[in-house]
Amino acid sequence: MAQDHSTVLSNALAAFTPPKNTNLLVGHETADSAAIYRLSSDVATINTVRLIPQPVADPYWFGQIAAANALGKVYALGGRPVTALNIVLFPGEQQKRGTVLEVLRLAFFPSRQLDLGIFQEILRGGHDKVIEAGACLAGGQSLHEAEPQYGLCVNGVVHPEKIITPTGARTGDALILTKPLGAGVLLQAVRAGKYPFQDLEKETLPHLAALNNKTLEAALEFDLHACADVSNAGILGCLLNIARGAQAGVMLNYQDVVFYPGAVEMYQKGVITDSNKANRALLARHDLRIQTGLSAAETELLYDPQVSGGLLLALPKDQALDLLAALRDKGVKEAVCIGEIVDEPVGIRIK
Repeated sequence: MAQDHSTVLSNALAAFTPPKNTNLLVGHETADSAAIYRLSSDVATINTVRLIPQPVADPYWFGQIAAANALGKVYALGGRPVTALNIVLFPGEQQKRGTVLEVLRLAFFPSRQLDLGIFQEILRGGHDKVIEAGACLAGGQSLHEAEPQYGLCVNGVVHPEKIITPTGARTGDALILTKPLGAGVLLQAVRAGKYPFQDLEKETLPHLAALNNKTLEAALEFDLHACADVSNAGILGCLLNIARGAQAGVMLNYQDVVFYPGAVEMYQKGVITDSNKANRALLARHDLRIQTGLSAAETELLYDPQVSGGLLLALPKDQALDLLAALRDKGVKEAVCIGEIVDEPVGIRIK
C-alpha cells in the first residue's frame, strides 16, 4: 500500500489561507479526505474522493473494497451516502511496458488470458456496494495511468449539528475498534506469493468489503464523541489524530486488539508494506511509549496500513459495553474496546 496522499495533500494545503466561508464546516485543516458544507440549517453535504491501487487480482473484490473504502469516509463523519461517481485509472495504449492488453494482463492476471470484461467486473463491484449503501452510482471519469486504480467520488448528507469528527474525544472515553487490523501486510503477502489468496478471501476480504453503515447506525444511538475510519496511516496514525483532537493522551491495550489471521506471521516472515516506514516516521515525531513486551512483528502491526478499515469510536466508558452488544446485534462481531482517552499530554501509551 502506498503513502497516504490525503495527508500529504493536507500538509501542502496548510501553506494556504484557509477558506473563510462559515458554511464550510469541515475542511483540510482536519487532515481529512473530505469536506462538509452547510446547505441549510438542517442539511450539510459531505464530499469525499478516494481511490486505491489494485489490492487483489480478482476484479470484483477490487471494486467492492475500493467502493467500501470510499463510502467509509461518509460514515466516519456521521453521514449517509447519496450519490457516487466512478474514478478509474488504467494503463493506456502507449505505456512502455507494452500494449494495453499486455499491461493489463500483467497487472491483473499474469497467468491467465485477459478478458476486457475485467473493467466491467471492477465497476460491478463498486456498483453493488453503492447500491447496498442505498446511494446512486452515476457515471464518472476514466484516465490512463501506469498502475490500475479505482475508487469513488462520494456525495453524502448529514445534519450540521450531528457531524462526527476525530476531534471530539474526551478524557475518560472508551475507544472501540470495529474491524480487525493487519490487512496491509496480508495484501502485500498475497501479491508476493507468500500467503494463499484462498485464505485471504475466506478470512479477510469479506471484512474489507463490508460497509460501516451498520456500525454507524448502532453508534449514533449512544453519546458518540468522536469517530475516525482506520486508513493507510494505520491504527497508531488514527489514534494520534484522536489524541490531538482531544488534547489528551491515548492508552492502547495491545492484548485487546484483534488482528486478521496470518498477519503477525507475515511480518515474522519478513513481509512488510511500503507504508510502514512512513507511518513509523510520523509517530516518531510524537510521544509514543510502548510499556509492554512486543516482538518486532507485533510492533509492525501497529504501523500496518489499512484499506476499508473499521471505525474507531470514542464514547463515555460507561456506555462501551452496551455499544459492543448493539454492534454484535447488527452483525459487527469483531468490535472490541481497545483503550481509552487519559488525562495525559498528547501521545500514545501502549500497555
